Amino acid sequence: MSPELTFILTLLLRMAIAAAFVVSASVITERSGPVIGALVATLPISAGPAYVFLSLDHDAAFIAEGALASLPINAATIFLALSYAALAQRFSVWLSAGVAIVVWLVLATFIRRFDWTLIAGLIVNAITFAICVPLLRPYMHVKKMPLIARRWYDIPLRAALVATLVATVVTTSGWVGPKISGIIALFPVVFTSLMLILHPRIGGPPTAAVIANGAWGLMGFGLAIAVLHVAVLQFGSAVGLSLALATCIGWNLGLWGWSRRKRAVH
Repeated sequence: MSPELTFILTLLLRMAIAAAFVVSASVITERSGPVIGALVATLPISAGPAYVFLSLDHDAAFIAEGALASLPINAATIFLALSYAALAQRFSVWLSAGVAIVVWLVLATFIRRFDWTLIAGLIVNAITFAICVPLLRPYMHVKKMPLIARRWYDIPLRAALVATLVATVVTTSGWVGPKISGIIALFPVVFTSLMLILHPRIGGPPTAAVIANGAWGLMGFGLAIAVLHVAVLQFGSAVGLSLALATCIGWNLGLWGWSRRKRAVH
């Protein structure tokens, strides 16, 4: 088999695996309500496969540098969530999602101009969450989550979005380097697909509730990126990725337990 054909088949397999992850997670999101749905949506179901496939092609130093670039991008995603949640109360999906994505792209462009340290990335995340979470709180609750009727193009759209992300990261990583690869890997594929699919179906405010509740999960996601940066240099890519995933899952399970306890009290 020629090297070119091997590369194409391997790339298609990676795209298919990543698509399967995001499709499964988004179906769970639709059926679980805004809080649980947001916790599932903030698991690394698009960035995770992207980083796994990067680790197959590059060494631990590349992954660590990519994670360092990803850390402040996590703060850009929380601003995307805030922009969308505020606009979705009154405007169409195209305006709300379009402006939110533009906000993310502008912030990502600004962020890539700097050489980030771990401490600086953590500080930016902390400041961002301190500002945005209180502003998101009014959008986190809806009286009743509407039933969602799935359409034929939902699953292909989600699969195509995440497969495109993985293909872009894998094929460009060799010449754009770890910094840009880390930024591309954190493009908010899951949030974007939820906006495009749920907003026309159930309306802006319920969709905004899912996105706004994702703020809590993004805190853990930021910690997981920091763990990834530190752990891959100490223990290698496989252990580093596993610890980062465990951080995300542990954080979201903690949030789930806290939300159940809070509902039981009330």
